[in-house]
Amino acid sequence: MSPARPDELHPHPGSLAERLHSDPDTVERDLVRLVLTIVELLRQLMERQALHRVDAGGLTEEQEERLGLTLMLLHDRMAELCDRYGLTMDDLNLDLGPLGPLL
Repeated sequence: MSPARPDELHPHPGSLAERLHSDPDTVERDLVRLVLTIVELLRQLMERQALHRVDAGGLTEEQEERLGLTLMLLHDRMAELCDRYGLTMDDLNLDLGPLGPLL
């Protein structure tokens, strides 16, 4: 049995490196981008869940007000963090290939 050729091990040469964009100078920004993407995904899921609860009438008026304020503050904080690291909210929307954008 002969050893596998490099193109057999990696059918798309360079594709992993191209997707990772592993530049030592941008590793912190890339890590922040990934973390903020996950936080934004969770924020959007929480917002949708909150809207479902409001629509279902399961919250008091005070709870709705507090929930709305909390979600607005979280959105503002996300925008501040993006600004601090030179990112936009669009930068957090990862392309999942055939599945489409994440957010």
